[in-house]
Amino acid sequence: MSDSILERVREDTKAAMKAGERERVGTLRMLANALQQDEKEGDGDAIAVLQRERKKRIEAADAFESGDRSDRAAAERSEAELIEAYLPEQVSDAELAELVDAAVESTGAGSAREMGRVIGLVMAEVKGRADGKRVSTMVRERLGA
Repeated sequence: MSDSILERVREDTKAAMKAGERERVGTLRMLANALQQDEKEGDGDAIAVLQRERKKRIEAADAFESGDRSDRAAAERSEAELIEAYLPEQVSDAELAELVDAAVESTGAGSAREMGRVIGLVMAEVKGRADGKRVSTMVRERLGA
């Protein structure tokens, strides 16, 4: 799967270059480099790379917002949206709630101290189709923490 994502990024980079979209080309090149680096290191988990890069952009945008740099924040959010297009379709809230309920039931978790086990099970099940923060929030709510 990582090959197909990397190839898609490369093809999109070529198209963006032909269209003269400099910002898009820069973001896509950065993404291709991150994917290639991950492959060289032997991880080969393109979805994890995409999630990590997206998270970096969102955190940077939040930091720029708090520093009254809305222009830079908008650029970071734009990059995050571009990266998001390569991620698998996200699970719906209803589907995620079902997964969380099933994980709570199978682990027998009843308190916040057992959140880690529940989150681990859910994250393994969603495999890149849900953000860890979103899963954590839903598990916390379900366990009443």
